[in-house]
Amino acid sequence: MGLKRCKSTFAENQDITARAVSAKDPQEPFALLASQVQPAVEKTQSYWRHVYEIMSGSQAEFAATAEVQLKHQQYDAQAFVDSPAKNVPAGGEAVFSAWKSALQRASETASSAYGAAKEAAKRAVEITECNVNAASSASSRSTKRAVGEAEAAEKNEA
Repeated sequence: MGLKRCKSTFAENQDITARAVSAKDPQEPFALLASQVQPAVEKTQSYWRHVYEIMSGSQAEFAATAEVQLKHQQYDAQAFVDSPAKNVPAGGEAVFSAWKSALQRASETASSAYGAAKEAAKRAVEITECNVNAASSASSRSTKRAVGEAEAAEKNEA
């Protein structure tokens, strides 16, 4: 899709350049440029929104995969602990209990760390989304202002 977009953009730029070079009025190239600024900014914003959506989707897929892996490892760890529990020799219950307790604490710590990382990733995605929206709005306002100023300058020169 990127190559198609590059070819399309290149063809559009060639067309604009040809129209600017063949212009009869000296103001035409400036008007042509002013008319192309807003669509170019919108295309750029659309492209970066698409990139953001891909990154956000990838992050969600990664989080889901990580969660499945964590649950599988927790299940395996529990099975590892439960298996020897059936064959604890007489008098070894205290040692086994301490060992089991240590493993459970380690599992809880890993779960807490995963939960904190998941929450931090979620917050990062939300912040990025806010920043993309804010940048898009600011860029759009700046572009509209610049186009308005260019059009005003063009009218004053005419």
